[in-house]
Amino acid sequence: MDQATTPIQNLFADMPKSVEFGKLRKRLLRQVETALNTYHMHEVSGRWLVALSGGKDSYGLLAILLELQARGVLKQDILACNLDQGQPNFPKEILPNYLESLGVAHRIEYRDTYSVVTDKVPEGNTYCALCSRLRRGHLYRIAREEGCSAVVLGHHRDDVLETFLLNMFFGGKMATMPPKLINDEGDLAVLRPLSLCEEQDLQKFADGMLFPIIPCDLCGSQDGLQRQMMKQMLADMERKSPGRKDRMFAALQNVNASHLLDPKLFDFS
Repeated sequence: MDQATTPIQNLFADMPKSVEFGKLRKRLLRQVETALNTYHMHEVSGRWLVALSGGKDSYGLLAILLELQARGVLKQDILACNLDQGQPNFPKEILPNYLESLGVAHRIEYRDTYSVVTDKVPEGNTYCALCSRLRRGHLYRIAREEGCSAVVLGHHRDDVLETFLLNMFFGGKMATMPPKLINDEGDLAVLRPLSLCEEQDLQKFADGMLFPIIPCDLCGSQDGLQRQMMKQMLADMERKSPGRKDRMFAALQNVNASHLLDPKLFDFS
């Protein structure tokens, strides 16, 4: 590809020129590079399958990884992948056109998981949990078919905190989304490079970059009420006590096993 039309130059050609946006961009780059180093994501060599849903987080993830790649920080090849799950009125042309305009290697896969979900989930329940599991299975399959070593997801810091609270309040365990894990089969890494990035920063970044956002509610289902409760709880705590989310996230990185109650985790004898 000609130097004048590289993906990274196309991506940032019309970005805001303000000092504020420049600082936001640098902050996100720094946070993702820190996550890559802290959680040893760099050790997963080869080709990475970057899941692209059409939402603000996955667009931001792709943009940041492409810039780190252009800077020589990220050595891995990137394959963007969107799974068209057959939701009603899904705008099929948006993502292929966007990725082609950038010159980014990509694969668009059609699998009608929507019909499966609507058949299996009782009326009135949300589709998100089953839909997510089916989507993950197809992403694993595609990663193997494309010779990829990792599936890269766009979960951010707020997702990590919400999942921690969900597991504690509803699952009876202390766990969350790890930045890096190996799948059950042991042949793929699952990476979350945005784990240190705040959702509000990713929203501002998406707004500035004018990403062609695809709505997440095309199927008529919203994310589970329990997750919405956790999101609202975190927002209320942050409003009443600014910095509370920072301290909660710091706690997830500073675990004292002997001060918990799990004998499998610490030998109290």
